[in-house]
Amino acid sequence: MTGRILVLGGGFAGLWSALAAARARDMLGADIEITLLSDTPWHSIRVRNYEADLSDTRVALDSVLAPVGVQRLEGTVTGIDVAHRRVTFEAAGMPQGIDYDRLIFALGSRLARPPIAGLAEYGFDVDTYEAAMRLNDHIAKLPTGASTVLVVGGGLTGIEAAAEMPAKLRAAGITAPRVILADHAPRIGSDMGDEAVPVIEEALKALGVERRGGVSVAAVDARGATLQGGERIEAEAVVWCAGMRAHPLTAAFPVERDRLGRLPVDATLKIRGFDTEFAAGDAATFPIDGIHGCVMSCQHGRPMGRFAGHNAVCDLLGQPMLPLSIAWYTTILDLGSWGALYTEGWERKLVSRGAKAKRTKELINRERIYPPRSGDRQAILDAAAPTVQTPPVKFG
Repeated sequence: MTGRILVLGGGFAGLWSALAAARARDMLGADIEITLLSDTPWHSIRVRNYEADLSDTRVALDSVLAPVGVQRLEGTVTGIDVAHRRVTFEAAGMPQGIDYDRLIFALGSRLARPPIAGLAEYGFDVDTYEAAMRLNDHIAKLPTGASTVLVVGGGLTGIEAAAEMPAKLRAAGITAPRVILADHAPRIGSDMGDEAVPVIEEALKALGVERRGGVSVAAVDARGATLQGGERIEAEAVVWCAGMRAHPLTAAFPVERDRLGRLPVDATLKIRGFDTEFAAGDAATFPIDGIHGCVMSCQHGRPMGRFAGHNAVCDLLGQPMLPLSIAWYTTILDLGSWGALYTEGWERKLVSRGAKAKRTKELINRERIYPPRSGDRQAILDAAAPTVQTPPVKFG
């Protein structure tokens, strides 16, 4: 056997890294062991966690990995020893270890949780499938009548969670739902650009979502939140959607990380300054078009994974690696029953809105970002080719 490629994480970057490595192994006729280590047997379509129905948002990793000969280990990574090329993890309560010849770090990101009093005990979020199910179960148990949900964080996740919330509450039998979307920035959605913000405001108003800009939360409790300055917002649920950070184990690599804790990689996805370690997805950063840094999204995580997996095999075999470059950038924001918003370019020029943009969003969320679920080996390998997809379809 030539060696072992170890992929850490089963999210968008991790899954596609493993599949792309399997494709390159077959293409080059190599005898390489490919192992994916994840703390769950599921690949979660995480970007859908704000939705009411989560029944189709997980794909069994084995259903995609096994047909292409990728081994799966289930455990929680506890340490990375770069000097000895060894990863330690805990499985079934027991410490274990595994060596590697090439490593792909794809443990992703997690919700940033500041030390706000009561947030850990009483706050909800949609960061993971389990957390989203906990929120949905809580909503389902609320008494009918009037209920208030406070969503904190005016970025993409917060806007999507808030826009979906009125319909989610009504579906749970709540006849008088109140949804408040709060953010420290003066204007909700300001990061989306001048053309998008008025559309976001129009949609939220039509949905009955109240906007509170320029506020910060001081404490959370079972009955709501207290803002800086003492104002109270009574709420049956406080949903925290304010900020993301790369997985803390990026600290295992002695390199300077960015403000989000991400590892610097080059265009081949190899961690700068390292010979055998790659990183992809939310835990890695580089100028993806030569100018703009990649973003924490499946839009970049999936191709980063494909190129990282391909290049890890090529690097192990002494073959040329492929640089990743993506010249286009889009943002498609779900705005609940009102529709969606589609912007293009880093300046976020408005492309479509409402029902037309919603069609694009549903194609992305329900088809484009899923791996093949047929179990067909060749279809899975073909989907893992180290290529860049064209931008999502625009409906006229």
